[in-house]
Amino acid sequence: MSFFLGKFLGWVTDPGLWLILLLLGAFWGSFRRRGGGGRGFLALALLLTLALAVLPVGGWLLLPLESRFPAPASLPERIDGILVLGGGLDGKASAARGQPVLNDAAERFTAAATLARAHPEARLIFSGGSNSIWEGQEPEAHYAERLLLDLGVAPDRLTVEATSRTTRENAANLTALLGGPPQGNWLLITSAWHMPRAVGCFRHLGWQVIPYPVDYRTQGEGEPLKPLDPAAGFAELSLALHEWLGLLAYRIQGATDALFPSP
Repeated sequence: MSFFLGKFLGWVTDPGLWLILLLLGAFWGSFRRRGGGGRGFLALALLLTLALAVLPVGGWLLLPLESRFPAPASLPERIDGILVLGGGLDGKASAARGQPVLNDAAERFTAAATLARAHPEARLIFSGGSNSIWEGQEPEAHYAERLLLDLGVAPDRLTVEATSRTTRENAANLTALLGGPPQGNWLLITSAWHMPRAVGCFRHLGWQVIPYPVDYRTQGEGEPLKPLDPAAGFAELSLALHEWLGLLAYRIQGATDALFPSP
């Protein structure tokens, strides 16, 4: 999936956009003589909002993604490398404020620092460029390097790859950086809901990574009804739809060998 296709999918899978379109339809329909169409659009907008405010629709779709690769019960005694994929920093805010600004996927960094301390023999590699469609924004890797050094990772153990803008590019650029899939035990750190697509991309290029999922959004055994929280409902559904469509796009494009990679 190309960078711009990913941005487009993120836009069209945003339920907030659907709500705006329904409200625009209701506004347009209100000017018609009978106004029935407007009331219909308004009713659909209300139903969408109420459904996502109460029903964990996004959680239901995220659960199989997050459950696909369980966190390892134990790790090999020796870890040769730790791969951390970008996505844990707010790039625009970091650039504006001149310091690393974490988002709700910050566990990618805390887990990396913890594992680096536990396995001093391991090399740590961060991969992540700019996620902006406009040129000029600094890559996430610049702020990630600063953050990981502040968290205690030794400079001689840390490598950053600053050009990748998609998961497919993460795998391809790291493969080129290391001169091919490395031997040994390499951990892959990314959000649990993103792990199937990430593992699929690395496997396609010959890697045998050990998935280390973080940043869980679900509770793991069905999702309970929520109090009225439409913002969370809209965000979870958008994330889930984008990831499922990303898996489909990557399989069609030949970036992965399976539609839903498994352990």
